[in-house]
Amino acid sequence: MKTTSKWLTAVEAILIALVLLSGSIAAPILCRPFYYAHIDAMDLPERTGFTREEIVTAFDEMLDYCLGAEEFSTGVLKWSESGKSHFTDVRGLFLLDVYGFGVTAVLLIILLVWMKCTHRTSARLAGRGPGFWAGAGLGAVFLLIAGLAALDFDRAFTVFHAIFFPGKTNWLFDPATDQIILVLPQDFFRNCAILILVLLVAGCAALILYDILRGRKQRQAD
Repeated sequence: MKTTSKWLTAVEAILIALVLLSGSIAAPILCRPFYYAHIDAMDLPERTGFTREEIVTAFDEMLDYCLGAEEFSTGVLKWSESGKSHFTDVRGLFLLDVYGFGVTAVLLIILLVWMKCTHRTSARLAGRGPGFWAGAGLGAVFLLIAGLAALDFDRAFTVFHAIFFPGKTNWLFDPATDQIILVLPQDFFRNCAILILVLLVAGCAALILYDILRGRKQRQAD
């Protein structure tokens, strides 16, 4: 006979939310074709004077550094020490998210295996399981954030940098000395935010729907 526990509901819900959040954020970071698709769509070669190959190389080398490579480079594009220092800050955030996704996913798997082996299960709070609460909580927060950002993305972009890079202005690139910014237009970052939101909302909706269907099935079985 399985025993239920409210604290397991909380822990499981938190881990599910963290896996979904970090995984959604990691998607545009790890999926390089997402950026490649923007090169021609945004006419970057025509707008910047760099070839597609030069743009791809610059992006790949910059992203390699942000994901742990020792040397910073942007191909034939010019870069400054100030620009590099910003990408060093970005590197810390990217690695935190990617490793966070891996760690929380492993912890969630360990928890689920332990629960199965010890015949424990998370309690249903107000008739809902941890997946529902993870999806509902995370979805509500990010729909609110998305709504505010949609009102003024430029302002949201500035606030984002103020929060995650407090007291720093090195994210304000000079195109003459840090040419990477020429191939990273703000529209690309907006699309990254949209992708993250779509993945989050889809994941939250799937969690909520699964919990509702599971609850109905259990009631029918009873």
